[in-house]
Amino acid sequence: MKLDDLVSELEAVAQKKGIRVAYEALAGEVGGGGLCKVKGEYRIIVDKRATPGERASLLAQSLAGFPLDDVFVAPEVRDLIERSA
Repeated sequence: MKLDDLVSELEAVAQKKGIRVAYEALAGEVGGGGLCKVKGEYRIIVDKRATPGERASLLAQSLAGFPLDDVFVAPEVRDLIERSA
């Protein structure tokens, strides 16, 4: 699976779980970001300067803490999330 497709699949999983993904210009190190909770809502904030590989890694790490049994996740995507835990 291409990295751009992988990122899209990870974004779709986040959406199914009710987690908002936002791409923002973050100060400091390129590729930063992570999972946070704002007013009771989970968000994954990703540096918009991040490469597709960094985006996929950050999304997978952020999703690894959530149960995914209730949503369909492609096997390759599920494997990446599980390895990121």
